[in-house]
Amino acid sequence: MKYTVKTIVTLALSAFTTLLSAQGIEFFHGTWAEALEKAKAEERLIFVDAFASWCGPCKRMASQTFPDPKAGEFFNANFVNLKIDMEKPENAEFAGKYPVGSYPTLMFIDATGKIVLKEIGAKNVDQLIETGRKALGKNDKSVDFEKKYAEGNRDPKLLFDYVRALNAAGKPSLKITNEYLNTQQNLNTEFNLRFILEGTTESDSRVYDLLVKYRKEMVALVGEEAVAARMEKACQRSVNKAIEFKNTALLEEAKVKMKNGNPARAEAFAVEADMNYAKAVKDPALFLKAARNYQKSEVKNNSAKLHDLVVSLVRTFPNDKNVLGQAEKWAKSAAQTGGLAEYWMTLAGVYKLQGNKAQARKTAETAKQALTEKDAMLRDKIDYFIDSL
Repeated sequence: MKYTVKTIVTLALSAFTTLLSAQGIEFFHGTWAEALEKAKAEERLIFVDAFASWCGPCKRMASQTFPDPKAGEFFNANFVNLKIDMEKPENAEFAGKYPVGSYPTLMFIDATGKIVLKEIGAKNVDQLIETGRKALGKNDKSVDFEKKYAEGNRDPKLLFDYVRALNAAGKPSLKITNEYLNTQQNLNTEFNLRFILEGTTESDSRVYDLLVKYRKEMVALVGEEAVAARMEKACQRSVNKAIEFKNTALLEEAKVKMKNGNPARAEAFAVEADMNYAKAVKDPALFLKAARNYQKSEVKNNSAKLHDLVVSLVRTFPNDKNVLGQAEKWAKSAAQTGGLAEYWMTLAGVYKLQGNKAQARKTAETAKQALTEKDAMLRDKIDYFIDSL
């Protein structure tokens, strides 16, 4: 098969980028009913990619937009994400309730099943994120309570619903929470415990400390899982704030709060926080140190997790010699242990980034030998990769 130089380069880059795209949008694999339950429990909208298997723009979004880490970061934090092939018989009930005329159709649906936003056509990463922001804005119910609050209404139920609405819209709610709690002498009532739980949005806050103080009562009220999840979410928001302001003291505080609040998840949370911080401040040495800690504590010899870690290393710092050296060792271990063609191709990509084209070609040939019947698309990508060397 003959390719022009431009086609080879374009396809090779696309192939390697696709191979290193494990951290994009995470799609939920349950049923529609389960997605609604999840959305209700997590107070999120459902993002539905309504597609057809033959649709070219749908395939383009699946290969280029959804795997992008920027899209993943935004959509994984804000939505329950679902892909639905509208022409499959098992999805006939959904297709009947939410009919579409063109593909792809992107829908944002609330936990009651109501469509909040519906748009038609493929989008690049920035366009998709902007659409997601628009959906969040349309689902903002806090304005329903804002007017009453501004008029002086301080009914406890209204304040609680106001805080919930602010949280669901991703808006600050600590001011309202603290204002209410400061009026209460007994924080150990059921209503006040639920208010504290709902109002815990950041770990660097008095409200979080109150949640820790009344943790036993909270668990009795809503269960251990719900309390632990709220604590981790609050700690993660403080990590995000530490990253935004490049504040290492706040980063360390969030890790300590996580250790006190959820010891079982503390070690993994800490190394993930360190990796995200190092990535944000573009510090390859710090990132590599955190990645090694993550490998020791969480990944160990699991070939799938080790491969994903290599992907993260290479995508984050593709030009750093030390990072690539570590990526080579781990990619080789993952490939030799896991044996999948995808793993061998990731190792080949690392060799290419290191400038070792001969070893990249040899490893790509090994990947071809590891192909299975399910790897038809990967076969073409391997050919493109080899032709580009």
